[in-house]
Amino acid sequence: MTEACVDRLDALLNRFPVRARMFHSGVLCGSTDFSRSGESGQLHLIRAGTLDIIHSGSSAGLHVDVPSLLFYPRAMPRRFVSDEPNGADLACAELHFDGGAENPIVAALPEFVCLPLESIAGAGPVLAVLFDEAFSDNCGRHVVVDRLFEVVLVQLLRHLMETGESRGGMLAGMSHPKLRKALAAMHEQPAREWSLEGLADIAGMSRSVFAGSFRDIVGCTPGAYLQGWRIRLAQQALRQGRKLKMIAIDVGYGSEAALSRAFKAQCGMGPREWRQSQEAD
Repeated sequence: MTEACVDRLDALLNRFPVRARMFHSGVLCGSTDFSRSGESGQLHLIRAGTLDIIHSGSSAGLHVDVPSLLFYPRAMPRRFVSDEPNGADLACAELHFDGGAENPIVAALPEFVCLPLESIAGAGPVLAVLFDEAFSDNCGRHVVVDRLFEVVLVQLLRHLMETGESRGGMLAGMSHPKLRKALAAMHEQPAREWSLEGLADIAGMSRSVFAGSFRDIVGCTPGAYLQGWRIRLAQQALRQGRKLKMIAIDVGYGSEAALSRAFKAQCGMGPREWRQSQEAD
């Protein structure tokens, strides 16, 4: 992958990291329901066998008969059905995104992704090691497999951006050869006093073309996107127990009052009230 692709993800994953934890490796036979709740996602890697996936509320099922990746960024009730007695070989992991539903990566992803493993560029060697470890009894295999699941997730995000499969939102903007430069700049330097002209210059576009393209592809104005990004960073800092005055400086607001106004406009409540609601949960 190109350096530009890595840069697009660096700021996101550094500020909103993801942690994987394998919860299954082996043969899956018969019918298995996934009806969990919560904010974690799941990643399933099918090494061999066939699998039918039935999503709750959908009459159409999905039949998978090649080694594939199944990705659920958010909780989604479903049933996996494999033939007996052969079943299907799977390695599965929980994905814990910092910030939960407020994580910008989670918010940008579709409900469900299904891809043949061979379609994910560069994933072959990583998957080979992951499966070898997941289906072995090597000492420390869970630690190794957990980290490899995180690598596979990064490779998946690269794939989604490089192939332009996202129809709208942040990932669609990060797939655009010019808009992605402006998005990466906002992600990396949220406290900077960005102007529409400055962002357009970074994207190599005229002011009007940049504004129109950003709105059409990302789904909001650059100013609205920047405010949303800053508030997500503020929420992250509030969860970490940081002081509001320092948060305001770090995310680009000159005072607590300015941050509070922007926070309330975005969330419907002030930062202190929001933090109390999070602690109550």
